[in-house]
Amino acid sequence: MIAQFDGIEINAIHDRDAWKICDLMVANADRFKHYFPGTLAQNLNPTLSQLFVEKKIKQFHKKEEFLFTLTHSETRQLIGLIYIKEVNLDKKQGEFAYAIGNTFEGQGLTSMAIKRLSNYAFNTLGLKTLQIIAHKGNISSTKVALNNNFEWQKTLKNEFTPAGETPLDMELYELYKS
Repeated sequence: MIAQFDGIEINAIHDRDAWKICDLMVANADRFKHYFPGTLAQNLNPTLSQLFVEKKIKQFHKKEEFLFTLTHSETRQLIGLIYIKEVNLDKKQGEFAYAIGNTFEGQGLTSMAIKRLSNYAFNTLGLKTLQIIAHKGNISSTKVALNNNFEWQKTLKNEFTPAGETPLDMELYELYKS
C-alpha cells in the first residue's frame, strides 16, 4: 500500500485488478469517454482489462508510467485510477491523470489522493515537477490542481482531441518539489 486516508487505500496496480478496472470503466463509460477514452477502450471487457493490467505492471516496473488504484478499504470496491504518466526521469517530471467513479465524485477523494501521491512522486520516485493538464470546463479537475497548490502555467492550444470532436485547449498546472 502506498497510502491510506479516510477509508481509502492507494495501491500500485497489481494483477488482481483487471476485473475491478473493467467494472469501474464499464459502469462509468459515459463519464470516462470524453477525457479517458484510451483507458476506457482498453477495459471494455475482462480480457482487455487483463492485457491492460499486464502492460501497466510492466510500465510501472520499468518506471515508464505509474498507475495507482483507489480502493475502498472496507468493501474493496475500486473507486478510481490515478496515473503518473509522461514520466521523464532526466527532467524529473511527470503528469497526473485521474478518474473517479460517479458515486464518489465531489467528496474530495481525488484531491486527497493527489496530495499523497505528490509526496510519493517527490520522495520515492525522485521527481521534481508534477503537472496536471485540465480543460477549463472540467471544474472538478481544476479544483484538484488548485487544492494541491499546483499553479497555473499556461494554456496549451489544441492539446487534446476527444474522439470525434474538435481539438480542445487545455490548462497546464505545475507543482514543484520545495
